Amino acid sequence: MTKSLALHLDRTARVPLGEQIRQGIAQAIDSGVLAPGARLPSWQDLAAQLGVARGTVRVAYEKLAAAQLIVASRATGTRIAARPMTRALADRKPDPGSFMETYREMTAGPAIFQMGIAGQDALPAKLLARIRARAVRDETSAAPLYPDPRGELDLRREIATYLAIARGIDCSPGQILITGGFSAGLGLALRVLGLEGRKAWFEDPGFPFTRHALDLARLSLVPVPVDGDGIDVGDGLRQAPDAALAIVTPGQQAPLGVTLSLARRLALLDWAAEADAWIIEDDYLSELQLKGRAAPALASLDREGRVIHIGSFSKTISPALRLGFIVAPPSLVGHFGEVAACLAPPPGPAAQIAIAAFMRDGHYLRHLRRLKRSYAAQRDALLQQLEPRGRDFTIATAGLAVSLQLPTAVSDLAIIREMLPFGLTPAPLSIWYASPPAAKSGLLLGIATSPIRHVARSCERLLSVIDRFI
Repeated sequence: MTKSLALHLDRTARVPLGEQIRQGIAQAIDSGVLAPGARLPSWQDLAAQLGVARGTVRVAYEKLAAAQLIVASRATGTRIAARPMTRALADRKPDPGSFMETYREMTAGPAIFQMGIAGQDALPAKLLARIRARAVRDETSAAPLYPDPRGELDLRREIATYLAIARGIDCSPGQILITGGFSAGLGLALRVLGLEGRKAWFEDPGFPFTRHALDLARLSLVPVPVDGDGIDVGDGLRQAPDAALAIVTPGQQAPLGVTLSLARRLALLDWAAEADAWIIEDDYLSELQLKGRAAPALASLDREGRVIHIGSFSKTISPALRLGFIVAPPSLVGHFGEVAACLAPPPGPAAQIAIAAFMRDGHYLRHLRRLKRSYAAQRDALLQQLEPRGRDFTIATAGLAVSLQLPTAVSDLAIIREMLPFGLTPAPLSIWYASPPAAKSGLLLGIATSPIRHVARSCERLLSVIDRFI
């Protein structure tokens, strides 16, 4: 109650305290602070919280019950009564064309072809549930202390070991901070760097949510084109050699899936060292390389401490976990800890302890191996259904997606809206481009959310919708 409702009593007012309590609760119900079904504390508990006589609260509750605003039951306690929602309380949809409408459309689901979601068929759900239940018990039985704002040490140790083996990064647990996923890590990094008003290189095409995050952080965006070798560092130098930041997806570029070449990696690091600039490495899908061995992380080549490496468990376990991590350069470790402590603390310990155990016992690496085998099979099944239509559109594998490049005059957004009733939600390629004139029309079909048993029927529906536009 105290988290959602603040009752301010004025003991000098002529209005009795019981009436002030009644008015405060009634106003909270009318404004939507207290939703139907929300539980109120017992009148004894509320009286103790407010420091008033129990009878004062009981009278207020009786008046609220008489007005049919609350209902009391021995079994369920005192709760807010069901009542018609007013227009002000209705859940309004985001404005058409707004960022939030796009965000909700791209994250709605689960659905076939959806990107950014880990496949659940290969997830050892029962095992993970047991580990998480044990972690919750450990958390609730531990002393009620504030946790380390950098994250649980056990998880930071496991991540440091994993990064050394799988990503080639030599770092200590002290350089690692646990975050609420990639977005939280990006927000933390931008707050630490404090580059408001400065220029930032950004891949074009690139992840639209990250692009919007840079706008929100008030950086001046410099779209840098991407080719078969990744971000074109030479173009970035021609456009804005004085940029203070570059944010890249070097492992599997989002959304084209190309790996940043070694020559480009070295050029990017040289520029950052000479320009006193920073690089944020979004390690997007790098541990899920389906062709050959994944390239080492860009941070593994960094000798000047200019790379901030950000990873997450969203694409390997679940985005609902909201768990990620940052590897901070040694020179910024202290500042990262300060900002995390005061502005961006990590998720609760239970989730961290569970994932630490999942990694320590070898389950995580085994899970990644199963995922890659499963995704490779799903990719092959998807391509088998689409390749006979190669004359109508260009088909390519792009990381954990299959891309269909459509004719420029065809609206990918219109096609996707036609697919929604069928439970199909591929991502539109056009919104990944920073400038509409350069945007290409296409569909990105998520491989992870394309189980083989549904592929044939889903592709049939997909192609039937495309046929109406081409």
